[in-house]
Amino acid sequence: MRTYTSIVGSASDPRVADLLHTLAHRGGVDTVTLAADDIRRHRLRVHTQGGDECGIALDRQTHLFDGAVLHLDADRALVVRTENTRWLRLRARDAAAALELGYFAGNMHWAVRFDGNVLEVALKGPVDDYRSRLAPLFDAGRIVELMHEHEQHPHHHHDHAHAHE
Repeated sequence: MRTYTSIVGSASDPRVADLLHTLAHRGGVDTVTLAADDIRRHRLRVHTQGGDECGIALDRQTHLFDGAVLHLDADRALVVRTENTRWLRLRARDAAAALELGYFAGNMHWAVRFDGNVLEVALKGPVDDYRSRLAPLFDAGRIVELMHEHEQHPHHHHDHAHAHE
């Protein structure tokens, strides 16, 4: 069993992307797909898409990420991919609430992305952990959670229609 002890590059690096593209045409690129919890680990045993069992043993300073390249030579490459990330979609009531939400998410070191005026938080754990952290903002009516386009039935909607006149 091969064990990989370092990350040799990133698939988002243009030079590496070119090499991977070339190798992919020859079937030389294998991937390891990791769940969000596993991507944070430093030592794990995994099976690649191609069916090889391998080990990953990184030092404490080295962190796996989507697109991390564990091996790259003239014949083959091994790239880490993350399972589809789930996102919590939030909209702030006004500019002040948006600043507060952004500051809070930054303070929590949450990975976020922006979709127009919607802030999306990458879920690295149970969604309820995130909702409970945000409860003061929900309860004050400063933010609402939006459902994803493909979700028909909201689990519990946080649009409390309190009349704070």
